[in-house]
Amino acid sequence: MAAYILKRLLLMVPTLLGALTITFIVMQFVPGGPIEQIMAEARVGQGGAGDGGAYKAGRDLDKKQLEELKKLYGFDKPLHERYFDMLASYARFDLGRSFLQNKQVWDLIKEKLPVSVSLGLWTFLLTYLVSVPLGVAKAVREGSRFDTLSTALVLLGYAIPGFVLGLLLIVLFAGGSFWDWFPLRGLTSDNWDELAWPARIRDYFWHLALPLACLAIGSFASVTMLTRNTFIEEVRKQYVLVARAKGLSPRRVLYKHIFRNALIPLVTGFPAAFIGAFFAGALLIETLFSLDGLGLLAYESVVRRDYPVVLGSLYLFTLIALVTKLVTDLTYVLVDPRVQFGAVGR
Repeated sequence: MAAYILKRLLLMVPTLLGALTITFIVMQFVPGGPIEQIMAEARVGQGGAGDGGAYKAGRDLDKKQLEELKKLYGFDKPLHERYFDMLASYARFDLGRSFLQNKQVWDLIKEKLPVSVSLGLWTFLLTYLVSVPLGVAKAVREGSRFDTLSTALVLLGYAIPGFVLGLLLIVLFAGGSFWDWFPLRGLTSDNWDELAWPARIRDYFWHLALPLACLAIGSFASVTMLTRNTFIEEVRKQYVLVARAKGLSPRRVLYKHIFRNALIPLVTGFPAAFIGAFFAGALLIETLFSLDGLGLLAYESVVRRDYPVVLGSLYLFTLIALVTKLVTDLTYVLVDPRVQFGAVGR
């Protein structure tokens, strides 16, 4: 097992290098870098007098100023030197400084993280707390009216895009055209600091209700149907018939024998779903409900060519994804002792 873990850790290095190298190279060919962004903003800021203002802005940014900007952002260095400087910084977990916001990338991610954690954590918990029991109930009642109706409902929720559902919920419940029951902006009210803790908790979930519904409803189908089909497959196996023949109660057979084996496919996706819920981002939902999270940060960084934020976020999220994949494989051993990675190749 130790050899397997060491091998996987060593394989993370070329994977990280590959992702960073490809992205770094592609970004060199994308038009409109940070310097061009600053020049464009300068033209817009001085363009009140028409074309003459734009011409003056372009004239003011003379060659010397452009050279100073290039030196400020490190573009005066050769391409290979900038590449190796980036790798050296990432080896120290220094993600650099945002060109356009003049903040450390770590600080930007920490600022946006509470929104993404709130959406991701509660979406994940709600999805599994609803979907796993529902999937078990569907498997036990296979072919019944309950099974058919619940399948139709979860597939309908899966088919509706989250942002479309969000628009519908806003129109119905957030002051759009009908009821004004829920807020439409932020995670907390303006007077949140003045509230007592019970009121703070209510206020927090009151703000989360609509965006959480948009994210969770679409996630129910995959986990529910995976749970249902896995349990049905296990119910039909020989060891279940033997357990029933011994006179064990259906409840004991379900939770003592079936549940452990049926849990394996769920555990396979559990760590990835847990981490993915935090960092996958929900750009449209964040925009729709005015939530400033990691999804919006990533989108704005790409649009505005804020290279340190783009590459720093990519490095962090790729590293987290690789570690999560390793944890997913190791959970196989915890759930099913028959799986022995260290025995491969012997």
